[in-house]
Amino acid sequence: MTVLDNRALNRAMLARQLLLDRADLPVVDAVAHLCGLQAQEPQEPFVGLWSRLTAFDPAALSDLLTRRGVVRTHLMRRTVHLVTADDVLAWRSRHDAMLRQRVLGVYRDELKGVDLDELAAEARDVMADGEPRTAAEIVRELAPGRPGPGPRALGEMVVAALVPMAQAPPRGLWRTKGGVRNVALSAWLGRPVDPPAADGSDPVGQALVRRYLAAHGPAATADLRAWSGLAGLPGAVTAVRDELVSFRDERGRELLDLPDAPRPDPDTPAPVRFLPAFDNAILGYQDRSRIIDDAHRGLSVAGERVVLVDGRVAATWSVSEDVVTVDPLGALSRADRAAVADRGSELASFLSDGGSDRVRVAASPR
Repeated sequence: MTVLDNRALNRAMLARQLLLDRADLPVVDAVAHLCGLQAQEPQEPFVGLWSRLTAFDPAALSDLLTRRGVVRTHLMRRTVHLVTADDVLAWRSRHDAMLRQRVLGVYRDELKGVDLDELAAEARDVMADGEPRTAAEIVRELAPGRPGPGPRALGEMVVAALVPMAQAPPRGLWRTKGGVRNVALSAWLGRPVDPPAADGSDPVGQALVRRYLAAHGPAATADLRAWSGLAGLPGAVTAVRDELVSFRDERGRELLDLPDAPRPDPDTPAPVRFLPAFDNAILGYQDRSRIIDDAHRGLSVAGERVVLVDGRVAATWSVSEDVVTVDPLGALSRADRAAVADRGSELASFLSDGGSDRVRVAASPR
């Protein structure tokens, strides 16, 4: 079986993630291809798409949110993701059990004795009018008669797990601040969430395997599980295995992939890219060594924004008063520093709507 080293996996990941060459795609198609973008920080998806698309206009994403072509919702790993309307309706039921279990993992003691099915039915009645509500407003209508669970536990269970929700704009619009107001997903989109397959098969799981590999492969089943948060995909992998090809990584893990997906030459040049906080190019894997050194693995979990140099995490970045500041994690060559400064200047202009192109690349640590 062919062994793919980290550099080969890196170039494949960059190509799938639209980070090797910026893509000329409509925004909705890019969001679909990427299987969504992690989005608990509302402005971060704009940077993620700017790094991936040619001539990205942030107004296009805002328009998709207001027109309900994409939505912000709890999905993979119980984190807020920006996904297309079609995908969230198709995928949400497959995530139900995982979402419940992840909330229970945090609030099991507080929710002990709560009939979750009864709570879900009452919450659906509350949200049936299609009006956006904060979690606190929802809890106020559900808390009477439930003295046990605290408001945070009750709100998290309803909003993140029991009732499929969308976060209504202005939350997530470009350069706009807005608190989280939840609206029932089916009311927001005017279509019901797809139910699980009646015959007990798992077509959604099989679709998720294919879609994940198209955006992240080659990858191990542990990587698929880390991205989705779903433990129950072995059956789906088995069902589609005949469609796939296999490799091994340097650790000996089996990697699965779509046969015709891009696997560029490992020596393909990789341009500097600025990634937003919690980007799935990093968080979409259990083994992240193809893109980030183990010594820096915690940066992505902590929500640091990072810079890729030659395809790997080489610096963090921040912005203040329209100045992008880059802090290298190690030594950068003169050419790399210049490339980082050039791309950082472009980012500063994007973030300031053309008002600033200022960038500062700090000295490398000794």
